[in-house]
Amino acid sequence: MGSVRWAFRCGSWTPTRCEWLFAARCIQPEEKERIGQFHVFFSPEAGRLLLRRFVCEKMGLPWSHFRLERSPRGKPYLAAPLQDGPASLTWSFNLSHQGDYAVLAAEQGKQVGVDIMKTVMPGSHSVPEFFRIMTRQFTPYEWSIIQSAGSEHQQLAAFYRHWALKESFIKAIGTGLGFNLQRVEFHLSLEPPTLGPPVRLTKMHLDEEEQDDWVFEECLLDEDHHVAVALGTDSLTSPAPLPPPCPFTLLSFSELIGPASPLTEEDPTYWESFSTKVDCPQRQRDGH
Repeated sequence: MGSVRWAFRCGSWTPTRCEWLFAARCIQPEEKERIGQFHVFFSPEAGRLLLRRFVCEKMGLPWSHFRLERSPRGKPYLAAPLQDGPASLTWSFNLSHQGDYAVLAAEQGKQVGVDIMKTVMPGSHSVPEFFRIMTRQFTPYEWSIIQSAGSEHQQLAAFYRHWALKESFIKAIGTGLGFNLQRVEFHLSLEPPTLGPPVRLTKMHLDEEEQDDWVFEECLLDEDHHVAVALGTDSLTSPAPLPPPCPFTLLSFSELIGPASPLTEEDPTYWESFSTKVDCPQRQRDGH
């Protein structure tokens, strides 16, 4: 069995024109169009490149010989070609991007979902007001843990830790936003996640019943970015022991596009649109 945990730090990536146009050529046209609608392109494009790199390296398919699509709930999957080999059929994979990173988690023989959250202040709301708005997303027990965490920053860190855990589970089962988040309750491990190897001590209760067939890995990519990976039994395969936790590998841009090959012709206007969006916030700051 295999495990893959990759991360790309979009927040420190400043692409050249050549790099950006090449990256845009290496994703499917409809993905490029969709990403172009985002205010900031970095994270979603890095996520698609992570996924294509994974399919190339672990499933053995040339970059231009497969197609990725999304389920009605937004979960990515390999649409074509549909291979019959056991290695390709047992892989499950998932993406997340938020804050400064895009991350990918993949596992053989398990359902997998991944979520990354950055601990940030809630914008125009105070922390108590932000928590009031989000009341329905957590159980009373979870709120007691969040609000007893200490300082406001520590409370926010506990909030985003719980949020990443819930999102990782929802993404693993592929139900989307219609799932009632109060059905799942997390009992955090006494050992907090660190920058080191992931910990697997947090437990999940679903409809008030502890779920022994779900494992949750938690780690930090840096002091502000918390990652949760949900691992559940895949109905297509027989249960198998999990390998030791796999830490996230931080990829450089050259590693990210190592096996890449272009899928489309170069579109210079894509750089112009990108550079305008990147420059606009800086011009606004300079104007003030």
